[in-house]
Amino acid sequence: MLEVTERDGSAVLAVRVQARASKDEIAGEMGGALKVRLRAPAVEDRANEALVEFLAELLKTPRSAVRILSGERSRTKRLEIRGVTRQQILALLVQDA
Repeated sequence: MLEVTERDGSAVLAVRVQARASKDEIAGEMGGALKVRLRAPAVEDRANEALVEFLAELLKTPRSAVRILSGERSRTKRLEIRGVTRQQILALLVQDA
């Protein structure tokens, strides 16, 4: 089950990133984290930038609302997304299932 917490108008969640995938997509849930596949390589912060842009676009929120709290150099990251609810995050799993 995807673990999403809400605090101060933001949703905080773990994201597991697979870089250099064939396409950008939500690939389900893995160990409580949202699994995301990205075409961008994991060099020079390109995968992190692609992750922020991808999630902002999916959730129809500005890029500035998506922030990596920890794990910038790791596959598993903690993200804070301002202005979205837990339900909107969970809907991403249903949408791509």
